[in-house]
This record gives sequence, C-alpha cells and structure tokens, in this order.
Amino acid sequence: MTSLHDKHLVAGVDHAAFPTFDPASTVRFYRDTLGFPVVHSVCAAGWGGPDHPDFIHFFFDIGKADRIAFFYYFGLDGPDMSEGAGDVYARFGAGTPDWFVNSRHLALHVDSADELMEYRRRLDASDWPVEMQIQHETIESIYTHDPNGYLIEFTRALRPVAPQEHLDANLTVDALVEVVQQPGGTLDQLLVRKAELIVERAEKWAEQQTLLEEATEK
Repeated sequence: MTSLHDKHLVAGVDHAAFPTFDPASTVRFYRDTLGFPVVHSVCAAGWGGPDHPDFIHFFFDIGKADRIAFFYYFGLDGPDMSEGAGDVYARFGAGTPDWFVNSRHLALHVDSADELMEYRRRLDASDWPVEMQIQHETIESIYTHDPNGYLIEFTRALRPVAPQEHLDANLTVDALVEVVQQPGGTLDQLLVRKAELIVERAEKWAEQQTLLEEATEK
C-alpha cells in the first residue's frame, strides 16, 4: 500500500470565500461582466448562535473546478469605509501605503494574450475598468477592484518557469526564514545568506546530479 506521508495531495483551490455587503453589484461584476457562471448557493436560516443572521453563500466558477464565493448576511450593516484603506474584509489604518493594501489580492490565470485582452475589454466596458496593466518578471497582468474593494488580477505567463527557478525560490525562502528571525533583517542580509546556502549545498547537489546521471545511463 502506498503511503500518503509527505505527498502533495491538494488538487487546487476548491473556493476562496469573502463577505459582501453589495451582492447585487457582486453578481453584476462576476457573472454579468466577467462571465463567471453561478454554480452553487447555500441559503442558511438559523445557523450558528441566536445572534447569527441568516445568510446566503453563493459561488462562481472561475475555471478548472475552482470557485470564488461570497457570504451575504441579511440585515448586517456594512463597515464605516470613510477612514482607513482596504476592503470590506480587511481595513487598514489611515496612512497605510496603497502598495501594502494592494498586496492582498486574488490573481486568476488565463492562457494567452488574447484571453487577457478579452477580460480587459469586458472590464473597460463596465463600471470596473482596468486600473493597471503591467509586465512582471514572468507574467503580464491587469488589475481592477471589484464592488467590494477586493483587488482582482488577471494574469498570463510570459514564459514557462524553469526548474532552476524552483530551486532558486526555495533557496530564497530558506534564507528569508532565517533572516527575518533576527531583529532588523534586510534584503541585503537575505541575499548574503542565500549565497552562503548555495555554497553549503553545492556538494550535495553535485552528488545528486551524479546519481541521477548514473541511473539514466543504466
């Protein structure tokens, strides 16, 4: 019998869920503008304790059996949005930089430039036009905020990610974990520690490569 211990068992995102205080605009954005079908809903009366309001939990298909879902609580007033920054789910204090607030977002993948531009067309023709289009290191993305203030990204790969980049990412994260445990850790310290890890692990990598080559030759 094959053991499941240490295996990667997750097959993707079942759903990401958020609250909404404007379900009508939320449906108009995701279903009517973006074309994401409504695929499931739960009408919940009397759930939770005596102070828990009735609610509906509804889901949109975002592809490959993944879904984005929303909770609407009947009779619950929305938060005061006159101060601070963020969305209806997470509010940050006044003066919080926009780049920090917008680091919390949902990115949806498309396969081609044509598909990315089709979503740009749909958004630009709606009440939620694209706010930014940018090419990152390996991806191109467009961004807008949905009716709830959530930042939504559509992104496509500019090129495949090489296996060497997976190795680099793990080195970077290992160095990060070490550096941030010290007071005042900096990016410079991370890069120095990453270089040290490369030296420390080089001999083991060489041994693994030799074993792989020998196994391939057999």
